[in-house]
Amino acid sequence: AAAILTLAAVVALSACRVLPLSVLGLLGAVAVVLAGCLKVEDAYRAINWKILFMLFGMLSLGVALEKTGAAHFLATGLIHGVGWLGAGAVLSAVYLLTSALTEFLSNTAVAVLLTPIVVDAAQALGVDARPFIIAVTLGASASFATPVGYQTNTLVYGPGGYHFRDFVKVGLPLNVLFWILASWL
Repeated sequence: AAAILTLAAVVALSACRVLPLSVLGLLGAVAVVLAGCLKVEDAYRAINWKILFMLFGMLSLGVALEKTGAAHFLATGLIHGVGWLGAGAVLSAVYLLTSALTEFLSNTAVAVLLTPIVVDAAQALGVDARPFIIAVTLGASASFATPVGYQTNTLVYGPGGYHFRDFVKVGLPLNVLFWILASWL
């Protein structure tokens, strides 16, 4: 009962925007442990430390790219590569690049890595950065062609009896379709 009440409180307080969801989630986790619904050892074991450290590392990499000027350098390269075709082509290329990287890296890591780059690219083109950030967000969520790019793919890979080629066979056409639709829309 305490766990359900805590979950309901986290959702309700989040909906009312009392605190950010991340803070409420942490407070909810602490409340569940303090209420005795979950042992500290079980909570500690449930944390996937490899993913946590990878995310911290990718966040640091994103900050480093921004502070060293590497993000600006990459954005300039992207603009010179397809920028002559216009902002729409750059936007399409951003989506395609994000989607391709997400097939082999964590979608969160790709989004953290590419966001400062696309913001710089949009600024260099003199256009609003929001569509570019949305393209990164959508492209990072469109991981269908491999079982390693997105957690859900990995979860169903073994128990579903799938092979790597199954993801490529079905997922690659889906990725291309989503890229075309995202570029068009």
